[in-house]
Amino acid sequence: MYRFLLSRQWVILTLVSLLLIPTMIRLGFWQMHRYDERTARNQLVSDALTAAAVPVERLTTPGHTVTRDERYRSVTATGSFDTAREVVVRRRVNADETVGFHVLTPFVLTDGTVLLVDRGWIPADAASQTAFPKVPAPPAGRLTVTGRLMPDETTAASGIKDLKGLPDRQVMLINSEQEARRLGARVLGGYIAQTAPEPKGDTPEPVGRPGSEDAALNYAYAIQWWLFSAGVPIGWVVLVRREARDRSQAAARETEQAEPATV
Repeated sequence: MYRFLLSRQWVILTLVSLLLIPTMIRLGFWQMHRYDERTARNQLVSDALTAAAVPVERLTTPGHTVTRDERYRSVTATGSFDTAREVVVRRRVNADETVGFHVLTPFVLTDGTVLLVDRGWIPADAASQTAFPKVPAPPAGRLTVTGRLMPDETTAASGIKDLKGLPDRQVMLINSEQEARRLGARVLGGYIAQTAPEPKGDTPEPVGRPGSEDAALNYAYAIQWWLFSAGVPIGWVVLVRREARDRSQAAARETEQAEPATV
């Protein structure tokens, strides 16, 4: 009755089914791995954002590489803004996905060390974006700023490699080593996205808080793959039984047609 399973067509179908089952199971485990990674990353970001602010010198020094555990930590710094050597970062978008600039201002600490401060987003003044835009001035004099510590942006992480030939006082990446060479100063590793004091007139527009990754989606995908893997043998059995039934019915019809009519 089931000799058809030895046919070429059914052998191939059976082999494909047998290959699909472990493949789908592995894809489910891979999605669970992604779920665990994203959950851990979300927790890391949440812990950093809720931790108490500490002086920036506790977490970074000149030449330091900001780690994953230090990223988004709230830090404070006391000094004054050096607007004369301020630059803008090209091709940055705000919450509405409008392209403009981020304002990057050196913040000189009491010991002369420089902290890079991303003061936020401003719109481009012209369509060409080659002229230096009008930048709202920060508070003058000595003050304390608070911000989220961020790692240096690099070509490897961003994919941005065209860093030369830019308009005056414009950069593509926020990188402390690059700025240390430009400023001829000792620059703390990484930079901060300023959160306080808030700008007057809501400009520059503060950089938004980091969003959480949708880990639940990976969990749902894992369940989906495992359900698919369970469905493959069920589907195979359904097809086999249907084929057997169809062949049995076809054989019965042939037998009926072959029998001589009764007189």
